[in-house]
Amino acid sequence: MIDGLQDLAFKHPSYGFRKLFAYTRRAGNVWNHKKVYRVYKLLKLNRKRKGKRRLPARVKQPLATQTTINKIWSMDFMSDSVVSGRRFRTFNVMDDCSREALAIEVDNSLSSKRVIRTLERIIEDRGKPAILRSDNGPEFTSKDLELWCQDNEITLQFIQPGKPMQNGFIERFNRLYREAVLDAYLFFDLNEVRKLTIEWIEEYNYNRPHETLGNLTPIEWKEKMINNPISTVLTV
Repeated sequence: MIDGLQDLAFKHPSYGFRKLFAYTRRAGNVWNHKKVYRVYKLLKLNRKRKGKRRLPARVKQPLATQTTINKIWSMDFMSDSVVSGRRFRTFNVMDDCSREALAIEVDNSLSSKRVIRTLERIIEDRGKPAILRSDNGPEFTSKDLELWCQDNEITLQFIQPGKPMQNGFIERFNRLYREAVLDAYLFFDLNEVRKLTIEWIEEYNYNRPHETLGNLTPIEWKEKMINNPISTVLTV
């Protein structure tokens, strides 16, 4: 009885005694409720349990090259600090096909609602993607973002935990941004971070050639794709 009750409580952490007892009855056990309740208290299941939110099972997400602009956007967070030691975060968004930097939002705190506002701003300018790819961070797995994506008919595609290379395009993008901005300067306030970030995005999108794009810039590649939609093979 003990093992069975423990297993049930672990599998269904929100269930109380009545529900768990009903489960034992449906399983064909004939223990009376007083006996089951004594075991329930012995296992301390009558105390409020704080369970960590569990993620649904994640399947492998191969990092396929994209041949269509605006089909998949990759998202990720980064963090750093100003001279005073106060931490800040950046929310980065890019187009997997053109490698274009769509946004880098900088602030001390970036909630799921802030993520949604940033995505809405990008969509207003260029239309919405079919898929948003991300890791399993709380801002990305939030109910707010899930409902917003459902309303906008956008698929949320999560990589497997501990498999950052399933989001390899933005991992490389993050490394470039960190080398060129976050690790290259001392920041005294967020305005300095934002100013340098805007300048870097301009350089990255319009001037910096990408070997994987045939030494075109992201903006040149995007224009080429719009004018000539026949795909060109890309590499990671």
